[in-house]
Amino acid sequence: SLGLATPTAIMVGTGKAAQFGILIKSAESLETAHSIDTVVLDKTGTCTEGKPELISAQAFGDFDVSELKKLCGSAESGSSHPLAKAVTGHCKTNGIELSPAESYTETAGGGISAVVEGRNVLIGNKRLMDNSEVDISMVEETAHAHADNGEIPLYVAIDNKLAGILFIADKIKETSAEAIEGFKKAGIETVMLTGDNEKTARAIQKKLGISQVRSQLMPEDKATIIKELQEQGKKVAMIGDGINDAPVIARADIGIAMGGLGSDIAIEAADVVLMNDDPSSIADAVKISRKTMTIVRENIIFALGVKALVLIFGALGLAGMWLAVFADVGVAVIAILNALRSSRIK
Repeated sequence: SLGLATPTAIMVGTGKAAQFGILIKSAESLETAHSIDTVVLDKTGTCTEGKPELISAQAFGDFDVSELKKLCGSAESGSSHPLAKAVTGHCKTNGIELSPAESYTETAGGGISAVVEGRNVLIGNKRLMDNSEVDISMVEETAHAHADNGEIPLYVAIDNKLAGILFIADKIKETSAEAIEGFKKAGIETVMLTGDNEKTARAIQKKLGISQVRSQLMPEDKATIIKELQEQGKKVAMIGDGINDAPVIARADIGIAMGGLGSDIAIEAADVVLMNDDPSSIADAVKISRKTMTIVRENIIFALGVKALVLIFGALGLAGMWLAVFADVGVAVIAILNALRSSRIK
């Protein structure tokens, strides 16, 4: 009964998860999922659509907005970063002709620098501007106001002088709020990780009701945060989709990747893959895991309890053949039928 009932419960639970669009790669992952008490979410592509758009721009000094967009689009054309694609995509959509960049350098967690039409173009966050000694004090109040609405400000410096600012927004997924609510009902704490500035991150946290947020992170900082949470005794699930998320996904107790938007590396490193890219599915996965493990425990207790009683009755000479048959075949059948209850989870 033990040899049949437990694998049956795991198999049925895994199959039920697949019906929800959740690919669980191993029985061990399904077993671990029931103890998850903290879910860490990467912002871009998990809480948001992962398709940032340039929604507005301001130019300063001798530059106009069209020229600013052209120089920025040309500089960003060598980058595959989602924010860079937002700028280049906007230029292509609006018929802005781009020039080839003569040189290009990308700073992780900061931005990019390039030479376009003989001019040095610097695009990035406050950290990059501070490191390049570009004064942005005149626009910080405006940037903060946009960040409070969840927009990402990108400062633009040309020839080491502030020339403008771009505002990029990434729509929050319609299912994200539902996912966070599902985690709360399951007693699971949520933590959002992002490289965005603190104000932008706080705005999204407020809209979704996320428990904690960590902002202005470098890619390597995310793995450190996962380690810190685990050292606090938490069982951590990490949801991500990008190449930079792969080491963090592998580090977590349960690594979860987006199947549609996720990179191949992230999917390979994950224990669980969401085929529908819906973060609310994780609450379903935890629910299925908890139900499955409850059934497994029920089967173990029931099987061992019945066999122990029959063993005692046998020692006292009170057990007949039919009781022995029930303790063997009967218990196995009941345990298997109990395991099939996982298929009724809604």
